[in-house]
Amino acid sequence: MAFSKVMIIGNLGRDPEMRYTPNGRQVTEFSVAVTHRGRDAATNEWADLGTDWFRVTVWGDRAERAAEEFRKGNRVFVEGRFKTREYDAKDGTKRTSLEITADNVIALERKSRDDDGEFGSAGPASAPQRPATAGAPAAAAAPLNASAGYDDGGGDLDDLPF
Repeated sequence: MAFSKVMIIGNLGRDPEMRYTPNGRQVTEFSVAVTHRGRDAATNEWADLGTDWFRVTVWGDRAERAAEEFRKGNRVFVEGRFKTREYDAKDGTKRTSLEITADNVIALERKSRDDDGEFGSAGPASAPQRPATAGAPAAAAAPLNASAGYDDGGGDLDDLPF
């Protein structure tokens, strides 16, 4: 038996993109940047040691809520199954994609865009319309959990890796 589970905390690198499969199931994709911080050996000061990018896929009702509530720059917790995928880039080089199929996503901070494109307290962005499916029951959407009192270990939440 094999088991693959990963948990990350990072910042969204782009707004989520939601779509529907032909059978009407929601799927949302977004990227999350995880920046590693530590002491620089030469200066003994805190510094960014590198950033890993993860491609996250969320399915079902969680996908719809993530698309509505998450925005570029949000700090999120993602838990799910991890896999790597190798592919050939357009320039012919081999690339590796770090991918997570999320079982759980939690907004650690919420931001939304107002009409001017600035972050503020405006409501969620409009999501794509669900295709009509016969006999599909409507599920009540529970809100995403927000972590009250999250301690990020002293890191600066406004210091985004992009």
